[in-house]
Formats: sequence, C-alpha cells, structure tokens
Amino acid sequence: MEHAASDLEENRHQQQDLIARLDALRQEERLLLSILSLAEDSAKVPEQAQGEEAPLSQVVSAGPVAETTAPRPKPSGAKRSGRGGRGAGKEHRPLLKDLLLDLLKGHVEPRHAAELREELLARHPERVPTPQVVRNTLEGLVAKGLVERHKQGRSVMYTVV
Repeated sequence: MEHAASDLEENRHQQQDLIARLDALRQEERLLLSILSLAEDSAKVPEQAQGEEAPLSQVVSAGPVAETTAPRPKPSGAKRSGRGGRGAGKEHRPLLKDLLLDLLKGHVEPRHAAELREELLARHPERVPTPQVVRNTLEGLVAKGLVERHKQGRSVMYTVV
C-alpha cells in the first residue's frame, strides 16, 4: 500500500515537471515564431520561383500553429527582371528596428516596450507588430549595442545609446 502511494506521488511530481517543460516549450515556440515573423518582415526576399524549396516559415509551421503561418499565394506570372535587384519598383518600408530607434531618439527618459508600441501604432497605423515582436526587436537592438535596457524590478525600459 505504501509502495503504491509513493509511486502515485512520484507520478504526480513527474506530471508537474512535464507540464512545466511543455509550457516552457510552448513559450519558446511562440518566441521563435515571432522571431521568424520579424525576420521575414525585414528580409524583403523576392517571391519564390516555381520549383524552389518551401520557405522556412512553411517548414516550421507544421503543427498546432500552422493556421497562423499559412503560405502566401504567389502572384500569377511573377518573374524577376534582371534590372534593379531586390525589391526594385516596390515601395520601401522602413524596418521596425529603425522605426523603434527613431521613436527612442525622441525621448530622454527610458520607455517601456508597450509605450513604444502604442506610439508606433499612432505614427504608423499600417504597421501592427505584436507586443512580443516589439520586445524582440528592442532586445535585438540591445544585443547590437544601439539601445540600453533598464530594469526596475520586473519592469524593463529602453533608451537609445
């Protein structure tokens, strides 16, 4: 009887550990998908020609989040011309990191990522990055030494270097 009770208790501990690991993996998956989305947004890679391999987003999207990263339809008859290089003739969209840097340069005091996102949405309504994408972009700027991170307890704020 005691042996069964100890086995049951051990199983409960293992379940709790597995649940915690699963939650961590789900959080990591969301972060990686956000980073992938950010990379696709900033890469501005021309449309694929027929016969090439599927883009990484389609490979990664297999699984429970596949509906959020559905493949984009290709424009009919789209071919690259030999002139002008990447994105020739397309309207240039500034990168999210550049927009965030410009916003930070307008402030002397440290700013929260949420504040910067709200300001970005107000100034650039065509850009609607998720809060996680904004945080990831800011952390990328911190890693490059362009922005400083300031922590106050659990609160994180950013200033331009």
